[in-house]
Amino acid sequence: MASGTVTAALAAGLLAIAGPAGAVDVLTGSLKTIAAKGEVVIGYRTSSVPFSFVEGKQADGSPRPIGYAIDLCGEIVDEIGRETGRTDLKVRYEPVTSETRFAAVSGGKVDFECGSTTANAERRRTVAFSPVTFISATKLLVARASPIASYRDLGGKKVVVTAGTTNEAAVRDILAKLKLQAEILSGKDHAESYAMVKDGRADAFATDDILLYGLIANDSADGAKYTVLPDKLSFEPYGIMFRKDDPEMAGAVAATFARLAESRELRWTYERWFLKRLPNSERLNVPMSNDLHTSFQLIGLED
Repeated sequence: MASGTVTAALAAGLLAIAGPAGAVDVLTGSLKTIAAKGEVVIGYRTSSVPFSFVEGKQADGSPRPIGYAIDLCGEIVDEIGRETGRTDLKVRYEPVTSETRFAAVSGGKVDFECGSTTANAERRRTVAFSPVTFISATKLLVARASPIASYRDLGGKKVVVTAGTTNEAAVRDILAKLKLQAEILSGKDHAESYAMVKDGRADAFATDDILLYGLIANDSADGAKYTVLPDKLSFEPYGIMFRKDDPEMAGAVAATFARLAESRELRWTYERWFLKRLPNSERLNVPMSNDLHTSFQLIGLED
């Protein structure tokens, strides 16, 4: 058992003795704050289909975030409720972007970022991540009528990336390797970047392939006019992001994923968003990759 999980288990045992009223006294870090406030703040993305996006409104009229990552974060909230003795926890959603998400987590504005964030070594220096939730790759979206058939055709073209993502570095690296000159543009979020290709401001949109498939599937009017090229420009493992150096929170996250993997709920949640119909009745039809299946096996998923 990981040390973070041991810490969380110990805290849960102490809570069983202390009772809910004593939760704040025995907890530390984010769990202590959450127990005191009775609230978990989830950072969400507005257009990262199918991980985190907006569909309709909540009872209070605010946007209703849904998606694969949102479902996983809901399970973490349930685990936190059990470990803090606060089964009445409220969830507040706070929108974040590719550029604001890291500061929102490290600065305490949100407890988790539930979206489509790559968990790489550089980012782990400042934030923590859950086990891998998805494995993607940087690819290019272009119009079907476009002369661009590969990243080798980007010379003299305009390529848009979403601000604050790892995809810009992947594009710049391949352009430098091939000694191609192309203009790199920036969109504030994935929806804006996609719109820039649609209205002709950019010739291609570079981001994680699954997000490109999601944008096309969610665009019932024009999605069929666009395609995703097969070339992979980078490897992008996703995770739920939370604050670094917070062992009780890390233990709660680890316990959540172990439970979901062992019960097969992790696979069922995946299938709900990647194989079944989305709210707009479209399907992504993206089976679980062998790499992701292996990753889930490592935390308890049985064949």
